[in-house]
Formats: sequence, C-alpha cells, structure tokens
Amino acid sequence: MRGLIRLLGLLAVLALAAGLWLTRADHITEDEVAGLTGDPAAGEAVFWAAGCASCHAADEAEGEDRLILSGGQAFPSEFGTFRAPNISTDPVHGIGDWTLAQFLTALQNGISPEGQHYYPAFPYTVYRLAERQDLADLYAFMQTLPASGVPSEPHDVGFPFSIRRAVGAWNLLHLRDDFAVNAELSAEAERGRYLAEALAHCGECHTPRNAIGGLDLARWFGGAPDPSGSGTIPNITPNALGWSASEIAAYLNDGFTPDFDVAGGHMRSVILNMAELTEADRAAIADYLLQVPDIP
Repeated sequence: MRGLIRLLGLLAVLALAAGLWLTRADHITEDEVAGLTGDPAAGEAVFWAAGCASCHAADEAEGEDRLILSGGQAFPSEFGTFRAPNISTDPVHGIGDWTLAQFLTALQNGISPEGQHYYPAFPYTVYRLAERQDLADLYAFMQTLPASGVPSEPHDVGFPFSIRRAVGAWNLLHLRDDFAVNAELSAEAERGRYLAEALAHCGECHTPRNAIGGLDLARWFGGAPDPSGSGTIPNITPNALGWSASEIAAYLNDGFTPDFDVAGGHMRSVILNMAELTEADRAAIADYLLQVPDIP
C-alpha cells in the first residue's frame, strides 16, 4: 500500500511539473526581432484593420478621441466581465515603456511583460496569424498616439477563471497557426481573409464558442449568442447573409445595409474602422466573405 501511495504521489508531482512546463509563458526575445523596424504610416492602416480603437478607446468616442487608448470599456461574458486596459503611450498606466518584443509577445502569445497570461477576451489568438512586419508597423504608429494617465480597471472574473495560469492550458487547446478558411482562394480573397481573420477578428463575434470559450471552427461565421446575454450576433456566411460583394463592401464603408437599415451596437465602431481602409481592402474582405462555407 505504501508503495502505491508513493507511486501516486510521484505521478502527481510529475503531472504538476508537466502542467507547469506546458502552461509556461512563451516570450518573443529581443534577438528574434533584431533588425525589424516599423513604419508608422503603414501601421495606421493596421491599427484600423485590427480594431484597436473599438475596444481601447472610450465607449462612443468619435474622431480624434478614438486615438486616445485609455481603455475602460466593459465586455460581459459567461465567464465574468472583462475590461479593456489602457494601451496608450503612458509609461505608467499604458504601454509606453514596452519594447517591440514585449508588444509582439502580448499580441501573438498572449503574455504580458511580467509573464502573466492575458485572458483570450484580448484576441491574441487572432493576431498570432498576423505578419510580424505589420505588427511592427502597428507598434511604430501607436508610439505616435497620445498618452493617457487613466489607470486600467480590473477584470471582474470569479474562481476558477481568475486563475491566470489556467489560460495556458486553454491556449494548448485553442492557439492555432493556420486560417479557419483553408480553401484555395484568389489573391483578392486571400487579402480579405488576412484582413478578416488575422487583424479584424470578425470570427471572435460571429462564430459560436464551445463550453470553455474556444471558437467552434466548424461553424465559422455561423452566428453566435451575444456575450452580454441579450440577442444574437448574425450568421454572415454567404447564403444566410444574402448580399452581393458590392453590397458588403458598401456596408463596410458606410454601415447601411441593402435594406437601408444601419449598423448599431459594437458593429458601429467596426464600420468606423473599416471606413478607414482602402476601397480595395473592403472589396477584398467582401470577396473573402463570399468564399466562406455556408452554415445554415
């Protein structure tokens, strides 16, 4: 009996050690980004495509105020309420003292400079697909934005979801390095896929999730319950949406549907982002959306 107890104890210790190793913080090193420089002008387009202002600017911010990334917006979910942090250039309350390697580690690995796992309410699972040059350009552009001294607000997440290390286990199941739509696409649709999947993170809202919050890739863009618990986010696969490419591109520019309804809620902010892109990029997103497999 004692031998069995010792064996079980040893197995428990080994399992714990393996778990700690598998869920460890994975940092991008300074050597990995040596020689990578960003272009602020190019980074502005990435900023709008990635939707940074939609979460990190003040709710209902307009015009230049959308460039003040003081955070604070609340995002309720079944796991708790997450609040967007200050990501302005303030070195104390924002990310003004972050290096490029730390910035990329956050965006692509979901790890803070202190080695803490971010919750996947922050879509690092999507930005992981982005080209590092684009993210270096984004970093350069964000260095030009105003600082805000507003402290970040804490998340309201209860046990067991408050255990940050557990996010490392979640990452083992849900971090991916390939696109959700792997069909052979035209060059324009490939550009649209990159914008929609690696930057704009459309799937984060329009795709249903499993019991632990991972995206159900088999129902990509098939619609989902609103995380707030009120209403649903629509199915935007081709047959369900029923719009032409030109109608989709026009909606992404001005927010008016073919039936002359207007975008509301969080989608209003998304439209403000999409309107900053080139006409060619909006057309590419529309072309991609029409190639997504239909979900009834």
